[in-house]
Amino acid sequence: MAYLEYAKALKLGEKEYRNAVSGGHYPYLPALDELLECVDVQTEENLGLVDIPLDQIVGTKTVGRRNAFAGNFMPLMSEKSEFALKWTNLYNYQTEHGVNDPIIAYEFMNKFYVLEGNKRVSVFKFLNASSIEGTVTRIIPKPTDETENRIYYEFLDFYKLTGINYIWFSKEGSFAKLTKAVGKGPEETWTEEDQKNFSSIFTEFSELFESRGGKKLPITTGDAFLFYLTLYPYEELLEKGRVQKKEDLDRIWSEFPLLNKSPEGALVLEPVEDTEGNLFTKFFTLTSSKKLKVAFIHERSTEESSWTYSHELGRMHLEQVFGDRIETESLFRDAEDKSITELLQQSIDDGNHIIFTTNQKFLEASLKAALEHPEIKILNCCVNRPFKALRTYYGRMYEAKFLSGMVAGAMCENDKIAYVADYPINGTFANINAFARGAQMTNPRAKIYLHWTSSTKGNFRQLLTEENITLISDTDMIRPASSRRNFGLYQEKNGEVFKLATPIWNWGKFYERIVRDILQGTWNKTADTTERKAVNYWWGISSNIIDLIFSQNLPAGIRKLTETMWGEIYNENFNPFSGEIPLQGGKLVGVKDGCLSPEEIITMDWLVENVMEA
Repeated sequence: MAYLEYAKALKLGEKEYRNAVSGGHYPYLPALDELLECVDVQTEENLGLVDIPLDQIVGTKTVGRRNAFAGNFMPLMSEKSEFALKWTNLYNYQTEHGVNDPIIAYEFMNKFYVLEGNKRVSVFKFLNASSIEGTVTRIIPKPTDETENRIYYEFLDFYKLTGINYIWFSKEGSFAKLTKAVGKGPEETWTEEDQKNFSSIFTEFSELFESRGGKKLPITTGDAFLFYLTLYPYEELLEKGRVQKKEDLDRIWSEFPLLNKSPEGALVLEPVEDTEGNLFTKFFTLTSSKKLKVAFIHERSTEESSWTYSHELGRMHLEQVFGDRIETESLFRDAEDKSITELLQQSIDDGNHIIFTTNQKFLEASLKAALEHPEIKILNCCVNRPFKALRTYYGRMYEAKFLSGMVAGAMCENDKIAYVADYPINGTFANINAFARGAQMTNPRAKIYLHWTSSTKGNFRQLLTEENITLISDTDMIRPASSRRNFGLYQEKNGEVFKLATPIWNWGKFYERIVRDILQGTWNKTADTTERKAVNYWWGISSNIIDLIFSQNLPAGIRKLTETMWGEIYNENFNPFSGEIPLQGGKLVGVKDGCLSPEEIITMDWLVENVMEA
């Protein structure tokens, strides 16, 4: 009987109302007209007949009868009211005929507000329908700097190409990432078949995700789906069955709560206190006759990459320290002509207990391998996001760059210094800005002329000639196959090169410590507290994985000054990003009596005022 169903709906509404009141929230439906009083509207757009996801219908257009519904669109009016009779008639009609006239609604920020058809929406929500047809008018706000506004404008571009309105993200750039993950170009219109396939896959994923409690997580279903696609290609999902997808979801579930977490919460800034004793006494099941096997997977060979070369020096350090108690191997993606996924599987099949992947391009593949092989310890060299199954590692190179900048500023004769950088990725901006601030400390007039080697714009040698620059901060290490032997900070005069200082990566110190922790059984004690769910090693000068080597060409006074500041950084008495920091364009970041947080340093994408881009 329909009146019994209304009674059930009424109880749901009353429960929602009580929960809202007790939680200090508004207990009725929001009205769009009131929301728009504080919004600068740019334009309105008629979308015509739209299939509206019911969970995105959140309120009414006008104040009207909004008090007749709780926040979940369930009724609040008495069972004896005229409202209840109309609701019951609609329920009967829907269950018997399954057909209803479209509602009239307005869309704002991809949420829908009903002008006509509130009771129809209530009935549909009570019946757990997924969508309802409606004639929709879109209200578009003016662009702002707010994150939600920028995401909405990304959605508008996505909607024009796809007609899809049922997926949403909490981070900028996600719609573009989804488009790429599905195999579409940024301006490519989706066909009807594309839309149908995507709807089928996303609907099934949503059902699995929400049935497992996904709505309780601090992420959107779209966030979870996009993360899923980084591990399991979209093309494969078209062929996978529901059981396989459920198994995938079970495997990666523990990573979802961390998706929108700051990397700062996972950072381990210093090594835990070392323990002494027999290294093999606590090493899981290895017997004395077995060796600890460690693999390194690189993007390019040592001949082609100074980055790879520095990590290979770290691997050699491991062999020197542990001798015949350890066995290492190196794999190079370019040389092997295999994908990172294939190389990871090869390393696993070879029986390695630890795998280090030394390029952040390998992050997703490394995470997938770690999720599928929890018995193997896999670490990726990056400082991007926290993960539970995969540990990441990097170094606070900006500390050494600051010291190098101090030397450059003090040695600069014409206030001009060249700085060579590879790619604008996480960490690179911190290095450039720290160098520039160090130079400014010893020479307030110092200007840093930045040259990106990954860019086709500009010519480095031409820059040096035109600006009469003789002081150069170059790459941190040589490539063995290259004829160029210029690296670190140096000065060019009359065709001669005078070395001054070189920031260095002591990867061997890091790898030694990680292996030692595993052998001693202290791997799980790395976290500062038992609450830490992810580990991202981010060590600096104080842990000896970052340092600055001084040249004999450096005047004693400048060396003494820099060594003094080295000690202040080592003892954590000074941070290169303390105080207010003037940026290009006159903007200020930071505070007078504090310093930037680790997250702000890691994610910075700006340049300080004395950096000139070539």
